[in-house]
Amino acid sequence: MSPSSSVATATADAAVADGSGLSSRERYRGLIWLVSAAFFMQALDSTIVNTAVPAIATALGETPLNMRSALTSYVLTLAILIPASPWLCDRFGTRKVFGVAISVFAIGSLLCGISQTLPELVMARVLQGCGGAALMPVGRYVLVRTIEKRDFVQVMSTVATFGLLGSVLGPLLGGALVEYTNWRLIFLLNVPVGIVGLWLNQHEMPEYRLSTANRFDLLGFLLFAAASALLLAASEFAADQNIRWSWMGSLVAMAVLLGGAYIWHSRRTDHPVADLSLMRVRSVWVALSGNLLTRLGVSGMFLLIVLFLQVGCGWSPLMAGLMMVPQALGSITAKWAVNRTLIRLGYRRLLFANTLIVAALLAMFALLGPHTPMLLIALLVYVYGGFMGMQYTVMNTLIYSDLDVKYASMASSMASTTQYLSMSFGIALATILMQTLLHGQGSDAYVVAFRWTVIVLAVITAVASRVFARLEKIPKATATV
Repeated sequence: MSPSSSVATATADAAVADGSGLSSRERYRGLIWLVSAAFFMQALDSTIVNTAVPAIATALGETPLNMRSALTSYVLTLAILIPASPWLCDRFGTRKVFGVAISVFAIGSLLCGISQTLPELVMARVLQGCGGAALMPVGRYVLVRTIEKRDFVQVMSTVATFGLLGSVLGPLLGGALVEYTNWRLIFLLNVPVGIVGLWLNQHEMPEYRLSTANRFDLLGFLLFAAASALLLAASEFAADQNIRWSWMGSLVAMAVLLGGAYIWHSRRTDHPVADLSLMRVRSVWVALSGNLLTRLGVSGMFLLIVLFLQVGCGWSPLMAGLMMVPQALGSITAKWAVNRTLIRLGYRRLLFANTLIVAALLAMFALLGPHTPMLLIALLVYVYGGFMGMQYTVMNTLIYSDLDVKYASMASSMASTTQYLSMSFGIALATILMQTLLHGQGSDAYVVAFRWTVIVLAVITAVASRVFARLEKIPKATATV
């Protein structure tokens, strides 16, 4: 949010010091519930669909691997629109933006639930992403402005717990709904949640806005959005065996040209969508590029494991969803060790070693087969989730390690954009590799393709360790740009 927020009209500012004797955590309990619900809904929706992919594909007359566009379109929309959230709040106010976001997310969920074809589902997922892009950034900003510092860590811990709970319940709930009801309920359940969220937003959300907001970088936003969309379109075409490579090459060339145009434009505007001058700080450059490369290798694993278990091993949707729970539990467990490990090893050694361990664990998935004991699969998934939880946490904090605090808001926006952008391309890459390596339609063919795919992804992830090795030359003093 803009540094000039001191001129904002904030109905909650006076309430923070109202002398009631209650802590801000107690006074704004309804707001905390609202933001927690938004985080839960976002995390749930990001994981619940994966387990249902084979069932949705069958209902829509598609192959499971062709469903990648329904996953990547949602994540890419998040990546493109997140940078616009701070300006929207400054211009229209947090209550209105959050309310519109909930409404759009609920409408998109409804359209997903009634979709009859894959193109309809993809368009509905894009609309869903338009709403979801503002939920977490606006919720986090409002808590920063409203909750007192002494209560902030506890409040954010509560909110983060709901997000983790959504990640744990998503695969399990998705599998249960598919097996015992209908896959459409996965999306339709968001509608009543959205209605409750709108009521809470009207009564609990404080209003923050600027009397004069900075001018929005519309040209930069359009250049960035077009370049990202063209790259994802090119990846979609790459999976089509009948595509003309000259046509796909033209899309990539146009994307590179638009990306170059954005770089030129961002250096000549006062308030760019993404301030690329921050990349002069080595820790920022390493954090963003390492995050991008790491997630390119690991983002598709959630979907691949589900396809491996259901299509390759013949597991039910519920059992496949249940097997995803250890990954989330491993991630939660790892959070207890992050601080001590980081203090002991430092960013460079921890990220270098942990990335190689993640790559090795990815390669170990190639040893699995239809007859592998369930307990052994669960153990591998749990350990993988633990090291991935460590990886995500450390990568997400690295970007701020040597950066002046006044650039934190822009760095956060760039980190979130990079995260979702790399996730969309990671899912696309994993499914394209799987489709390329798939020879035949039987379960055995899926198992073989899965094994070779995870080996390739492990190599890509291992390469990311070399990026983190570049942290060696970072000065200990705080860097500035």
